[in-house]
Amino acid sequence: MSELEQQALLLSLRVAATATLFALPIATALAWLLARPRWPGKPLLEAAINLPLVLPPVVIGYALLLAFGRRGPLGAWLHDWLGISFVFTFRGAVLAAAVMALPLMVRAVRQALEAVDGGLEDAARSLGASRLDAVASVTLPLAAPGLLSGAVLGFAASLGEFGATITFVSNVPGQTQTLPLAIYSALQSADGEQAALRLVLCSVVLALLALALAQWSHRRLARWLGAQGGR
Repeated sequence: MSELEQQALLLSLRVAATATLFALPIATALAWLLARPRWPGKPLLEAAINLPLVLPPVVIGYALLLAFGRRGPLGAWLHDWLGISFVFTFRGAVLAAAVMALPLMVRAVRQALEAVDGGLEDAARSLGASRLDAVASVTLPLAAPGLLSGAVLGFAASLGEFGATITFVSNVPGQTQTLPLAIYSALQSADGEQAALRLVLCSVVLALLALALAQWSHRRLARWLGAQGGR
């Protein structure tokens, strides 16, 4: 692999890992809200979360550009007051990947939370635990396999993110050029087919490793929770 290809591979791993770590707590909080009984505004929140699943990724990237660009309402404030810029930067690639992966993570975590017996949380609260303590000590541990699945889905989705990233932060080698963008650049070159093939194989191997690790970890975690519950 060339130096640029290695940079794209390492950058993709960094972007995917950072986006997953950033989005998982947010996805867990949103999933917990959506798993609660109906409350005003719940359908609107659910629709907003799922927008990246139905809108073209380019639209999401353009929306991020409008909001977090140097002249955007959030981007201008962050740049002027905190010196933080997203356009053409690594953090911008992370933000784009996190936004696109968030709906998948929310769905996986929400399903796990809804599968937990609500009576256990009520029992913990009847013993004096606050709502937050009951969620942290009962609900989240029992939903841990779902959180793991959500994290793996988010990581895999971040690895494959293309449209929002190239629209929001462009295709800058060493800064924002992840594996999908490097594949796109290679295919635009007259002699880039071999490079594109190498990068495609890297993407396939990474996806397979992530799925295999997720399945192994899910089984181990499920067995551990079963053993803890049997005590």
